[in-house]
Amino acid sequence: MSTTTKRVALALPIVLIAWIGIMAGVMRFSDTAPAAVVPFPSRALLAGLPGDAGILGLNRFALTVANRPGMASDLYGKGAWLVLPAGLTGCLPLTKAQRQRLP
Repeated sequence: MSTTTKRVALALPIVLIAWIGIMAGVMRFSDTAPAAVVPFPSRALLAGLPGDAGILGLNRFALTVANRPGMASDLYGKGAWLVLPAGLTGCLPLTKAQRQRLP
């Protein structure tokens, strides 16, 4: 394995983790995204969702909810281990049906 290949193999996971960390930080400290995505939501999280949570999509791999001020904090408080932004250009785009359900 060449040195360049080793460097790329080491850099890719670091870049991926940094990108996810930045996106999680954006979601935690900003309400600019129109929606939030929780990967692999637990049953406890789904049972404890805030009453005003507008569910845009749900399957066993992800929960997508309409964003509002404090939504990320509420989701973390109910047991989400990661909350990422959705609906921004270049970040987990929403489908047309999900966009129509946004307030």
